[in-house]
Amino acid sequence: MNSRIVKHSIIMGITMFALIMAVVVLTNWDTVKRKLGIRSRNEVTVAAEDPEFTGGQVGDDLTAFMKDENFFDKKQYTPGVRVENGIKVNVMMDSVGQDLRIMVIDALGNLAIGAPFEAEIENTGRYVDEDRDGIIYVEHLREGEYYVRLSEREGYIVPQTKTMIKISKTLEYKALSDIAYLILTEDEVDITADDTETNTALAEADGTEHTAVDYYDAAGKIGIDVSRYNKEIDWEKVADDGIEYAIIRCGYRGSSSGSLVLDSYFKDNCLGAIKAGIPIGVYFFSQAVNETEAIEEASMVIEECKLYKIDLPIFIDSESAGGRGRADNLSKDDRTAVTKAFCETITNSGYEAGVYASRNWWNKRLDADKLTAYHAWLAEYTDEPGYDGYYDYWQYTSKGTVKGIETRVDLNVRYR
Repeated sequence: MNSRIVKHSIIMGITMFALIMAVVVLTNWDTVKRKLGIRSRNEVTVAAEDPEFTGGQVGDDLTAFMKDENFFDKKQYTPGVRVENGIKVNVMMDSVGQDLRIMVIDALGNLAIGAPFEAEIENTGRYVDEDRDGIIYVEHLREGEYYVRLSEREGYIVPQTKTMIKISKTLEYKALSDIAYLILTEDEVDITADDTETNTALAEADGTEHTAVDYYDAAGKIGIDVSRYNKEIDWEKVADDGIEYAIIRCGYRGSSSGSLVLDSYFKDNCLGAIKAGIPIGVYFFSQAVNETEAIEEASMVIEECKLYKIDLPIFIDSESAGGRGRADNLSKDDRTAVTKAFCETITNSGYEAGVYASRNWWNKRLDADKLTAYHAWLAEYTDEPGYDGYYDYWQYTSKGTVKGIETRVDLNVRYR
């Protein structure tokens, strides 16, 4: 090829390349200016007004919306949580006999208190939570299936579906699934009015009782029963002093209010005794006035005992509340029915059941012949028991002294 032609071809190629580059630069002039740091008069004005402007056209910064305070909704959102205009609630129901309890539960699992919730029972009527405690009670329903819907309530998001519950006229002695919502702590009640358990056996004592821990050791195993009245206990010292078991108060029904109340030392006493290798049983001071309330009391004990190994019976303490108790004036038949309902519920939940009472209480206030299926715990403070009925536990004094317990304590014999 002629050298002139080659030279001409090279010049033409360079010229074409320069033209192409000029077109590219002109097409992307704004980008080139930004890269070179060149600003127009308008851009200089924008930069003066906006100190965060870094060059380029207004709108080139695709993240600018993140700096706009008015772009986002002011509400705070939490990932995974749906924000609603109201408190979300749900319904739990349970039935004892022909009575129905409707409980309104919030998202945290607590009773939704403070609002007069209304429940509609299909083909029956509407019922209101008048005292605004989150519980609606309906009594004396006929046997059958009932559909329940919670009515709309301003400020709350209620379920849009109906819930069915079956009502039976036959009383079933089974633990209630929703009982945990009814249990109060001692901080929530007036304990001076509600915890009025009276030691009936002390009033019946004749002055011949023995108070030594080992006095009846040959007759059986020696144990103690304790409650919050015995304060903080050093269970290792108790075990070293020869105590072979402990019966611990779980709680009581308020003598005045009727509330189910947990003994403030129950947990510590259970954990302490178990850690020290001491077998435990449990007792509950009853103020139930009917079988339904007795089932509630037993259900509470079962609920609270789930975390512990219970080796001995669970007793119902059927004593006086000093004449001020709501159950003090029950007839013998009614008290026996209440006692049996408690024990049957305990037994049906897989525990052993028992009854605690003083000698006169066994003789006059209970029909012992109807309670022979359960353990019997006699409280009689004498040298030898005068009660001629059956018993396999005997509380022989309330004035015992045991190492690790700063107060006087009840001592018991469990017969071999």
